[in-house]
Amino acid sequence: MKKKKIISFVVLILVISLLAFLLQKLLMPKYMTQIVEGALIAEYYDEKNKDHDVLFVGDCEVYENFSPITLWEEYGITSYILGSAQQLIWHSYYLLEDALKYEKPDVVVFSVLSMMYDTPQKEAYNRMSIDGMPLSLSKIKSAKAAMLPEEDLITYIFPLLRYHSRWNELSNEDFEYWFKKDKIAHNGYLMRVDVKPAGSFPKPRKLADYRFGETSYKYLDKIVKLCKDNDIELVLLKAPSLYPHWYEQWDEQMIDYANKNDLLYINTLNNLDDIGLDFNTDTYDAGLHLNLSGAEKASVFLGNILKTEFNLADRRQDENLKALWKEKADAYYKMEEDQYKELEEYGYLLKFNMKRSAENN
Repeated sequence: MKKKKIISFVVLILVISLLAFLLQKLLMPKYMTQIVEGALIAEYYDEKNKDHDVLFVGDCEVYENFSPITLWEEYGITSYILGSAQQLIWHSYYLLEDALKYEKPDVVVFSVLSMMYDTPQKEAYNRMSIDGMPLSLSKIKSAKAAMLPEEDLITYIFPLLRYHSRWNELSNEDFEYWFKKDKIAHNGYLMRVDVKPAGSFPKPRKLADYRFGETSYKYLDKIVKLCKDNDIELVLLKAPSLYPHWYEQWDEQMIDYANKNDLLYINTLNNLDDIGLDFNTDTYDAGLHLNLSGAEKASVFLGNILKTEFNLADRRQDENLKALWKEKADAYYKMEEDQYKELEEYGYLLKFNMKRSAENN
């Protein structure tokens, strides 16, 4: 009798756990038809081939401005962009720490724009950087570092506790992508083919203090140590985005830090002509981010530096990798073709038009 009670109890726990798991998958945002950058982190963990020469970590300055497909086709470099919207430096550190459990790249490229933030910003961006991670100590530490005072750590461990009230917000998207999601990015690169020329920007406001904060430097030191402990080369990168303004004082701090720590710092704003960027045609949002043509140009430029500085091997003759990356490239060019068709039919890209997405739901 006692044995039957134990079995019944175990079965009950399993059923409750299964139901909670299914509910959590249903209620969590899917990021498939709008705010699609929220799907980026989970895609890395779904990637079967976690063996890359280069890992990028950072915000939209990397995941919208550089193309791993171009790095492969031009130089035979395998890469992945572990990026998310407004990914702050503590997010980057713990994502990198977690990624190194799966692979050991030769080079890590870190987007330095996040140095401008020294305190947590918004829960929505925390969620995009953390919810896609499998449960691990790195995920818990990332949540603790990133949380705002009103947030609870338990909701990052069990997201159902955060999203249980989404019942009245459920849309067709939630049911369509309950168990399987579409691929949004290309090894972390979020493609946009539309064009919006850069105009004039307001004069940069003067700051009371141009020094980066102690917390940002603490995590940058941790990234440096993590890379050195794993024999990984670290590159500090400022992407070729015209806004937010990258102050000369910030640039000087990065130059000084790179020199003191024997790191390569690349500020691509100093190389716009070398890259060949035309901000009339190579940006989709007036200079904040690059579109596909701009990202491919920036990738050719960066790839040449990475190959030269770190003697990265050209792996295009590896038959297994050749087949894998052909499949990736086919998907990349198919999306490019589909986006141009959408532009011709609608005048905008469906996944990046919030009003249209809301109407579809």
